[in-house]
Amino acid sequence: MAILVIAEHGNNTFGAATLNAVAAAQKIGGEIVVLVAGHDIRTVAETAARIEGVTKVLVADDAAYAHQLPENVAPLVAEIGAAYTHVLAAATSHGKNLLPRIAALVGTEQISEIIEVVSADTFKRPIYAGNAIATVQSTAAVTLLTVRSTAFEPANLGGATAAIEHVAPGSGDSGKSVFIDELLAKTDRPDLTAAKIVISGGRGMQTAQNFDLLYTLADKLGAAVGASRAAVDAGFAPNDMQVGQTGKIVAPQLYIAVGISGAIQHLAGMKDSKVIVAINKDADAPIFQTADYGLVADLFEVLPELESAI
Repeated sequence: MAILVIAEHGNNTFGAATLNAVAAAQKIGGEIVVLVAGHDIRTVAETAARIEGVTKVLVADDAAYAHQLPENVAPLVAEIGAAYTHVLAAATSHGKNLLPRIAALVGTEQISEIIEVVSADTFKRPIYAGNAIATVQSTAAVTLLTVRSTAFEPANLGGATAAIEHVAPGSGDSGKSVFIDELLAKTDRPDLTAAKIVISGGRGMQTAQNFDLLYTLADKLGAAVGASRAAVDAGFAPNDMQVGQTGKIVAPQLYIAVGISGAIQHLAGMKDSKVIVAINKDADAPIFQTADYGLVADLFEVLPELESAI
C-alpha cells in the first residue's frame, strides 16, 4: 500500500495538523508520501522530509498554488493520488475544503474526520455530534480520508530526511477562483487547536468587553481563548475562536468553560479534553454533566479572584 498525505502549510510555515494526519497514515501501514503544493515552499518540504515514517516528499511548486486555492490544488491531487491506495488530509478548514473536490474528480466518496484506524479499509468516525461512533468500510480503489487531529498523537519530527522529489505542477491555475485578500488575526497566544490550555467563554459573558477577563487570565496561564457558538453569534467573539461542531475541535490538557451552558454543538468540539472545568451560576447547566470539576458561582466574581491568585 502507498499512502499520500496532503501537507497543510503557509508556504513558509509548516502546519502541525499534518503530523496528526501522518500518524493516522502510520496506523494504516505502508509507504507514506507527503505532497507539498504551494509556492516557494523549500522550508516546508524540508520540514516534511524530517517526519518519521515518511519515505518521500513530493513538491509541486508553482505560483498557481501560492494560496492553495482548492480549485487549483484538487486536480493536482486527483492526478497524483490515482497511484495511491489512500489519500489523507487533516480535518481542518483547508482539508475540508479540498477533499470533497478531490472525491468528486476521482468519482468516489470520502470518509470524514476519522478518529480510529481499524484496518486498512475500515475506520471509525463520530456521527450525531459525537454521540455515536460509526464504523465505516471502504471498497474504493482510492480511499479518501480526513483525519480529526485530536484523535491521533502527532508523528515525530526526527533527524533523518526523506527524499524530496519535484513534480510537474499539473494544470496549474484552473481560472475558477481568484485570491483577493486575507485578514489574519495576530496574537501572541497559542493556536486554539494546538494549545495545552484553552479557556472558552459563552453567552454568560454578556458582552464582548467582558471577554477581556478571559484574555487576562489566558495570558497568565499561557492559554488560548475560545468561545461557544452562542457567544460568536452574539458578537462577543470572532468566528475563528468558535469551539464546537461547526467550529474548531480541541482536546487540550485543560479546558475551562466559563459561562457556557453545554449544548451538544459545543460539547462535540471539546469533550475529548483531558480535564474539563466548568464555571456557571446555573447548577443545572448541562456542562456540569461533562465536566471533571464544576464551580457553581458568578463568573464575574470568580475570574478576578482566580486571576489575582495566579
